[in-house]
Amino acid sequence: MLKREKPEKLEEIKKLVEQYKTIGVLDMHKLPAGVLLKVRNNLKGVAVVKMSGKSIIERSLKETKRGEGLVDKIKGPPALILSNENPFRLFALLKKNRAAASAKLGDVVANDVVIKKGPTGIAPGPAISTLQKVGLKTRVEGGKIAVSDDKVIIKAGEKVNEDAVAVLSLLKIQPIEIGMTMVAAWDGTVYDREILDVDVEQYLAEIQSCVGKAINLSVNTDYPTSLTIEIMLSKAFSEARNLCIEAGVFEKEIIGDVLAKAAMEMKALKDKINFQEV
Repeated sequence: MLKREKPEKLEEIKKLVEQYKTIGVLDMHKLPAGVLLKVRNNLKGVAVVKMSGKSIIERSLKETKRGEGLVDKIKGPPALILSNENPFRLFALLKKNRAAASAKLGDVVANDVVIKKGPTGIAPGPAISTLQKVGLKTRVEGGKIAVSDDKVIIKAGEKVNEDAVAVLSLLKIQPIEIGMTMVAAWDGTVYDREILDVDVEQYLAEIQSCVGKAINLSVNTDYPTSLTIEIMLSKAFSEARNLCIEAGVFEKEIIGDVLAKAAMEMKALKDKINFQEV
């Protein structure tokens, strides 16, 4: 970028930073141009991605005093993503737009790479030696190579070595996810990637569990709320009804139940007397 272009670029990015509610920092390391174009198209109307040099991005955040806490989060070739969506939804959209890709030597995997036991569909031969180099136990079934046991060949955070590349290529496994990586986001508060990466189903399940426990606490401690008052009244009515039946209290609402209980007790007593007479 020419020096005379830098002030214009800085002002352009500053305007965008001031315009949107949410600002995110992206790591564009090894992001193919085709993937960048695809993600940008998918985010149209939702977010704007702006690439620039690290120094200009840092200055835009500092001079606007919006998202200054993101400066220390910048990693690799950076870009900004700007949106009026909340940071969590924005992160989820980027995660949804990631694509699987083959691993290259030196790539770092985000998750454990596991080779599952079972048939591979590969004919015996040099492939057996290739698979065994990463610790896979193999056998021949029906004229094809089969893996005897599940095996983690690369742990999360580890680099892919030459032997692993050969095995992944042989088995047509694509362990690398390519897409825009949001390092952190700001909407008044800075959120790191680990916080933004929410499992929605698990989150909803935890909320449901918390609501259930809160309702039980409210009911069992006799602390009425708008959500639990009907449950508590129903519980109190049931307990009062049972007390009246057991105590033989004659009230029109429960007289039928009291008489039914008396009839059952009379029958039980009669059966007992008849048994003793026999």
